[in-house]
Amino acid sequence: METLEIIRKAIIEGQAKEVEQHVQAALDSGMKATTILYDGLIPAMAEVGRLYEEGEYFVPEMLIAARAMKTGLGLLKPFLVEGNVQPLGKVAIATVQGDLHDIGKNLVSLMLEGAGFEIVDLGVNAEPQKFVDAVQQQQVNVVAMSALLTTTMTRMKDTITALDAAGVRGKVKVIIGGAPITQAYADEIGADGYAPDASQAVNLTKRLLAAS
Repeated sequence: METLEIIRKAIIEGQAKEVEQHVQAALDSGMKATTILYDGLIPAMAEVGRLYEEGEYFVPEMLIAARAMKTGLGLLKPFLVEGNVQPLGKVAIATVQGDLHDIGKNLVSLMLEGAGFEIVDLGVNAEPQKFVDAVQQQQVNVVAMSALLTTTMTRMKDTITALDAAGVRGKVKVIIGGAPITQAYADEIGADGYAPDASQAVNLTKRLLAAS
């Protein structure tokens, strides 16, 4: 089995140590970091997303695979930076103010990173100004907000209002997700899109940036 196929298989199966071993071996053999990324890591995460959407994988499997991918990506990053490889876009992501849940946010971060996006993780309990600062200071293309509680989901609207007030709303796409969130709520507060899970968050982000 060729090295890239071994890497893809190891990621899909969540074998972080194998991913690390074979990505390092590929680099040592002279394989380009971009080849490993675009022909190994990204296709593997796309397959993980497909398995999830078809009901063969669930959140734990996705999370384990994404963490395995991140292990490989950690080895590639210095080479990608050195080669000035540009990400598909930059996403600022956080759980909104008042909400300390991070599993969903972390999974979306990992899946987006695996798809080739640069992530600015603002953590949990992020007040609206934190998102505004990320847009102004780090030139993010997408703001992604998560909420698990009905009592905190209103902070999403507050954040969009803050982006408007700062004059930066037109510079970014805003996507939202989380257990109580719906497409109707996204429409109501003026978000650009809603994703019910991490796999669809990746597809949504790609579509929104491709259309902009």
